[in-house]
Amino acid sequence: MAQGLELSVTDFQSSQNNMWHHTEEISFDHLIVRRGQAFNITLYFRNRAFEPDLDKIIFVAETGPMPDQAKGTRAVFSLAGRHGPSPWTASLETIRDSRLEVSLYAPPTAPVGRYLLKVHIDSFRGSVTAYQLGEFILLFNPWCSGDTVFLDSEPQRQEYVMNDYGFIYQGNKNWIRPCPWNYGQFEDNIVNICLELLDKSLNFQIDPATDCALRGSPVYISRVVCAMINSNDDKGVLNGNWSENFSDGTNPAEWTGSVAILKQWHSTGQPVRYGQCWVFAAIMCTVMRCLGIPTRVITNFDSGHDTDGNLIIDEYYDHTGRILENKKDTVWNFHVWNECWMARLDLPPGYAGWQVLDSTPQERSNGMFCCGPASVRAIKQGEVDLNYDTAFVFSMVNADCVSWLILGGKEQRLHRDTNSVGNFISTKSIRSDERDDITESYKYEEGSPQERQVFQKALQKLKMGKSQGHYQADSKPSSPMPRRLNSPPLRTCDIIQVSLELQLLDLPNMGQDIKFVLLAINMSRELKDLKVNLSAQSLLHNGSPLPPFWQDTAFINLVPKEAKTHRCQISYSQYSQHLSTDKLIRVSALVEEKSCPEKILVNKIITLVYPAIIINVLGAAIVNQPLSIQVIFSNPLSEQVADCVLTVEGSGLFKKQQRVFIGVLKPQHRASITLKTVPFKSGQRQIQANLRSNKFKDIKGYKDINVDLYV
Repeated sequence: MAQGLELSVTDFQSSQNNMWHHTEEISFDHLIVRRGQAFNITLYFRNRAFEPDLDKIIFVAETGPMPDQAKGTRAVFSLAGRHGPSPWTASLETIRDSRLEVSLYAPPTAPVGRYLLKVHIDSFRGSVTAYQLGEFILLFNPWCSGDTVFLDSEPQRQEYVMNDYGFIYQGNKNWIRPCPWNYGQFEDNIVNICLELLDKSLNFQIDPATDCALRGSPVYISRVVCAMINSNDDKGVLNGNWSENFSDGTNPAEWTGSVAILKQWHSTGQPVRYGQCWVFAAIMCTVMRCLGIPTRVITNFDSGHDTDGNLIIDEYYDHTGRILENKKDTVWNFHVWNECWMARLDLPPGYAGWQVLDSTPQERSNGMFCCGPASVRAIKQGEVDLNYDTAFVFSMVNADCVSWLILGGKEQRLHRDTNSVGNFISTKSIRSDERDDITESYKYEEGSPQERQVFQKALQKLKMGKSQGHYQADSKPSSPMPRRLNSPPLRTCDIIQVSLELQLLDLPNMGQDIKFVLLAINMSRELKDLKVNLSAQSLLHNGSPLPPFWQDTAFINLVPKEAKTHRCQISYSQYSQHLSTDKLIRVSALVEEKSCPEKILVNKIITLVYPAIIINVLGAAIVNQPLSIQVIFSNPLSEQVADCVLTVEGSGLFKKQQRVFIGVLKPQHRASITLKTVPFKSGQRQIQANLRSNKFKDIKGYKDINVDLYV
C-alpha cells in the first residue's frame, strides 16, 4: 500500500516570481504577485515522489479574517485539472524525484490583499494531511487584459505604476513650478502599510467580511483609500491644516516624500500633522501605485470650490479692491488631486479610463470625506449625474466666476468671467521631467460653442437633481450676504471703455522689492478721468485672503486712444511680515470714473520665487558602492535666517530621510555640504532636497541620477 505523501518544505520562488510580476522592487524575499498571472511554487516531499494517479493535492487560498467561498475570499482548487467551481487554478509543471513544481493562478477579479496558502494532500488509501504553506500578497495587475485596471501601454505602466518619483505642480497659472516628490511606493514596508491602511478603514471595522470581498474592485478600493488618506472620519494618514500655525507638526510645504509620512502614521497609529492638497494627493499616489492601480497626480490652477452646486463662484471685494473672505464659494489658486486608471463597470459604456480621486477633505460623499472616482470623460461631457461626485469635480474645472463690489451694505455686480476657473491642468510627462497640459481632456476650449453647451447641459442636470432632491451639499450654510442690487443693463455710455492690465517688471524674487505697472488704455473717443484704488494682500493657496498690507491710489487722465502706465513698488520690508507659507500675493486694482457707474476690477497673482537648491553627484553611481552627493544652498534674504534644516531623500539611494541641522545662515550666504550614501537599487532615481528656516519653509531642489548595477 502506498505511503501517505508528506510535505517537507515549500519554495515560493519569490525572487523569480516577483520579477515576472513586476514586484521585485518591493521585495525579493516575500512572494508578491499580481492577479490574472500565473506564479510557480515548488513542493518538496520527505518520503517519496508525487504520483499523479495516487495523490490528490488541493490548494486553499484565504484572505481576510473570515474567509468565505461564497464571498470570494476563500478559494479551493485542486491540481491536475480537477478545479471545480473555483476560478483559481493549479497546474502541474514538473515532477523530479521528491520535488513538485506547480503553477498557481489567481483570477483577474480576485480581491487584492494578504493571502494564506494552504494545501491538503489526499493519498490513495492514505490519510489526508493539511499544511500551511505560507503567506503571499496579491495585487492589481495593469499588465493583464482581464484586470479592470489594465493599461495597454508599457511606457504608461512604467510611469504610472513603476515610477517612484515625480513632480507636483504648484505656483500660479502665470508661473508654474515643479515640486519634486519621492513617492517611494516600493520602499521597505510600504506595501504592508498600504494593506494596514485598508484594514484601518471604517468599512473594514464595520464589516470586515464584506470589505475584503469587495477588494477586487478598483472603484471600491479607490474610495476606501481616498477616505483613509485624510483623518476627518477616522484615524487616517494625514491631518489637514490650512491655517498659518503648524507649531505642533510639520508645515505641509516642508515635505518632500510620502515614505516618512506613511512610516510615521504606521509607527504612531495617529494621523500625521500636517497636509494640504498636494500632500494628500502624493500619499494617495503612493498607495495606489503600490497596490497596482495606475495613478498620476494632477494640478488644476484656479480651481473652483462650489459648495451650493450652481456652478457659480461668487467673489466679493471692497472699495479698495481687496478680496473679502468668503466662507462659501472659493477659487483655490491651485488644487491637486489624483487620476486613477480603471474600467467603470458600474457606469454606462464609454466612461472607463482616467478617474478623478480627491482625498483632500472638502465635501462629504455618501457621508465620508472622499471624492470620486469621477470619470474624466463624463466631466468633459457634462454628465454630472454619474457616480461618483462628478458634479463637484465638474465645478472645479468649469464653474463661472462672478465678482461683486460691497458698497454700503449692498452688492454691485462687477463682471462674470466664464473662463477663469480651470486652467493649465497639469501632470508629469511620460519618460520625461516635462509638464503635460491635459486641460482638453477635462473640457472643450474656453469660449467655444461646445464648452458653453456642456456647461448648460451640466447646469440643467444639477437643477433637475435638486428638484428631485438628489443634490445635497453637506457644508453648513454661510452667513447672509449683503443685499444685491438689481441693476438695469448698462448702456454704451455707462461703460468705461478702458483696458487695464497689471504687468510685472522683474521676476518677483524673494527678498527683493516687487516692481510692476498698471497699464491703462483709453479705448474710447472721449477723455477719461480715472481713479484707481490699488491694494495687495497675501493669499493661502486655497483662496483664503489675509489682511491687506499695501495700498495706493492713482489718478490717471487719458485722452482718446491714449495709453499710460502707473509704476508701483512693494518693498520687501512691506511684504516680508505678511507673507503666507504659500508665498502668494494678490495685487488688485479697482478703477472708477466719476461720469460712469461701471467699475472695473483687475488683479494679478504673484508667487515669490526662491533660488533652487543645486545637487551635484560626485562620481559614478553604482549599486552597493559608496557615493558622495554635494548639496549647494543659499539664503536669498538680506537678513540672517536661523533654525535652518536641510532634508534630503531619494528612493533606492537613501534608506531613510536625511536631516542635516545647519543652524544660522548669514544674509545672501551660499553654503554646501557633502552627504555620503550607498545606493541599493539600480535604474533611474531622483534625489529630493528641501531647506527650511525661521523665515522660509520650502526652498527645494532635485537631481535625476542613473544608478548602474555594475562598475
